[in-house]
Amino acid sequence: MSDTFTIAVIGAGGKMGTRVSNNLVKTEHTVHYVENSPAGRQRTLDAGRELTDGPDAVADADIVVFAVPDLALQAVTGELVPLMKDGAIALTLDPAAAYAGLLAKRPEVTQAVAHPCHPSIFLQRTTPEEYADTFGGIAAPQDAIAAIESDDPAKAQIVEATVRAIYAPVVDVHWVTVKQLAQLEPTLVETIACMVGALLKESLDEAVNTMGVPEAAARSILLGHTQVALANGLRGDNPFSDACLIAMDYGREAIIKDDWKKVFRDDELDGNLARMLHLDRIER
Repeated sequence: MSDTFTIAVIGAGGKMGTRVSNNLVKTEHTVHYVENSPAGRQRTLDAGRELTDGPDAVADADIVVFAVPDLALQAVTGELVPLMKDGAIALTLDPAAAYAGLLAKRPEVTQAVAHPCHPSIFLQRTTPEEYADTFGGIAAPQDAIAAIESDDPAKAQIVEATVRAIYAPVVDVHWVTVKQLAQLEPTLVETIACMVGALLKESLDEAVNTMGVPEAAARSILLGHTQVALANGLRGDNPFSDACLIAMDYGREAIIKDDWKKVFRDDELDGNLARMLHLDRIER
């Protein structure tokens, strides 16, 4: 397999597309940048990149990166996948539409999905740039998750090389199925982890606005104890104290529903994704 290939970025001037393009421009790959919105086109031009029309960009691309929102993927892949060359790869950056069966398909085009893990809270950072890069794709190393509907190792190599380029710097690329990626994102990381993060912010507001605790004091103790809680809970760094365990039990009884683990069921995943994609239901 060649070390370089041709990549088309669809939505190159959007939030995802700009991050992807910022990294691809540093590589030796041939990259075509596609953007339809006036604001996105201007951002792409302002970054010093040439714009290419979608049909021309995908015609000779080895891999097409669809960096567009989930709600637009059905229409965009419907327009461009039929124009892709035989043997090419269509790479989306979120599993929802792929799992829901909304993407246009052709037997001659391989579907793949990838998503960044974002830099770990336990990452050893050594530079100001790494500390500042909480999202990933700039300076802080991160892992990525990928899925591909093909047994061809050459195609998997192209996907992995692209994933490592668009999310750089990347430590590991973990391979899963499309369904497993959907179970990770949204269920594990959005439905649960991001919800917990928002709950922590609401809790901070309650401590400050309802209980009257000075914000600096409340923020400091929350941020420090959040790190301790995650280190103890996820890595087993130190045991929680007996008193803390009692308080944790009270919190679980007062806040968490007994059947909360139902979010990991297939029917709940389908319902969650249907809401996210503004569908009545996921068709199987």
